[in-house]
Amino acid sequence: MDLFIIIALLVIVSAVFSYINARFVKLPGTIGIVLIATVSSVIILVIDRSDPASARYLTTLAKNIDFSKAVLNIMLGFLLFSSSFNLDGKRLKKEMRPVFVLSTFGVILSTAIFGSLLYFLAPFFHIHMPLIYCLLFGALVSPTDPVAVSAIIKNSKLPAHLETIISGESLFNDAIGLILFVIILEITRVGEENIELSKVGVLIVKEVLGGIFAGAFLGYLAQRLMKSVKDFQTIVLISLALVMGLSVIATIFDFSIPLAVVTAGLFAGSHSINQDNKERSHEALEKFWQLVDEMLNTILFVMIGIQLVNLPFVNNYWVTGGISIVMILIARWLSIMLPLTFLRRSLKVNYSNINVMTWAGLRGGISIALALTLPDTPYRHLILSGSYFIVIFSVIVQGLTLNSMINRASKSIG
Repeated sequence: MDLFIIIALLVIVSAVFSYINARFVKLPGTIGIVLIATVSSVIILVIDRSDPASARYLTTLAKNIDFSKAVLNIMLGFLLFSSSFNLDGKRLKKEMRPVFVLSTFGVILSTAIFGSLLYFLAPFFHIHMPLIYCLLFGALVSPTDPVAVSAIIKNSKLPAHLETIISGESLFNDAIGLILFVIILEITRVGEENIELSKVGVLIVKEVLGGIFAGAFLGYLAQRLMKSVKDFQTIVLISLALVMGLSVIATIFDFSIPLAVVTAGLFAGSHSINQDNKERSHEALEKFWQLVDEMLNTILFVMIGIQLVNLPFVNNYWVTGGISIVMILIARWLSIMLPLTFLRRSLKVNYSNINVMTWAGLRGGISIALALTLPDTPYRHLILSGSYFIVIFSVIVQGLTLNSMINRASKSIG
């Protein structure tokens, strides 16, 4: 299928689903779109079995989208930059300690806990997977997705400090999750005994420091350029060039794209480009990136929903999906609770917040995109199906019930 036709169909389908949700279903945007897209995919699969011609276009569309490349190489940079650009830098600085702990140690703990639980408990459900693949699965689903998180919690009733912690964590933990994923995937390829710790160390340093340095330098340069002109069209083009340029540079030099664009977004967003009181360029640029964020969010979550068309084997993995959901919630809860147990005084986060932070830790398109990059092994379908179940449950069920949980815990949230 021609690239333009793919893009056109995707935009048309996104517009139709968005209209149906806004006009009839009336659920929160992201949740409604994922639900409609998922239901539509199920209907398409049923129709495709009885009359393939009727479902030809949407089936072809789903199968022609390279979801992993579209998300990881194209959409991720724009979405992360938008989220970080519009994040309150002062609040983030104030909550930086819990954000750092949860986005680093929290992800590592969650990966280890999820992988261990799956390895030891899955055999009781007649599911057998080596420990290294269980940990690989954990690395896929442990980082909270900044796109899903920002789309859901921006309309929630979360206290400002909790919203900042959860948003900030989701922005930074992608980099740790991606590094863990790459390392564990390499171990599955070469074997534990052949992995070189020195190469692992170089990879981590290069990904982290390279991404931060590139983001800070180009973010500073772009901010100075935008501040030196008044033409809003030029300002927008510079910000777009910043995101695209960082994505290209990070890809060439193996830097972390998430860290690069988040660093650039935080730097550019926290330094005003307004030249005087009459110029509101910064505010206008914030609105532009909010619009980009909302449109790309809609398209991304439509893509997540229609990916079910590519997963016909998902019917055989309901048990895997169910236990994966339970285990990731347990791993998420423990990965928050354990750091708070040792650092409670310095982090100043009340224990009553743990349940809310657990439920607000949503997974999204990045988990599915990474799962789709897995090589063809006997465990690929298990991991991919489990990831899909977790993401759909996360967006629809957790997203719909988050405010109810916040309301119940409102008296004790601090």
